[in-house]
Amino acid sequence: VQLQACGGGLVQAGDSLRLSCAASGRPFSSYAMGWFRQAPGKEREFVAAIKWSVGITYYADFVKGRFTISRDNAKTTVYLQMNSLKREDTAVYYCAAGPVYSREISTTTGYDYWGQGTQVTVSS
Repeated sequence: VQLQACGGGLVQAGDSLRLSCAASGRPFSSYAMGWFRQAPGKEREFVAAIKWSVGITYYADFVKGRFTISRDNAKTTVYLQMNSLKREDTAVYYCAAGPVYSREISTTTGYDYWGQGTQVTVSS
């Protein structure tokens, strides 16, 4: 599976961005696809995930109500709509995919494939 993430950029606090992650390669209908982020000097952290086949979504508490993860089956693409962005959302955002158990959805365990990352910078 190859993942190509894009959509990052420089925005002001309160603005919106939509990240995209296009997947190609072996069939992954049983996989979960997730978004993680890593700010300078910090560990990579979970943002959101979606179970591809059933569409169940998961979110980190700090993005609930602001971010929405969705998928397009035809395009095999997952999106992360980010609204009401804050300075603390500044990070490199990575998409990931793999046969992830629900109990591990917010960890990096089981995410076998990772995209290259896209920078999101939020200025005040």
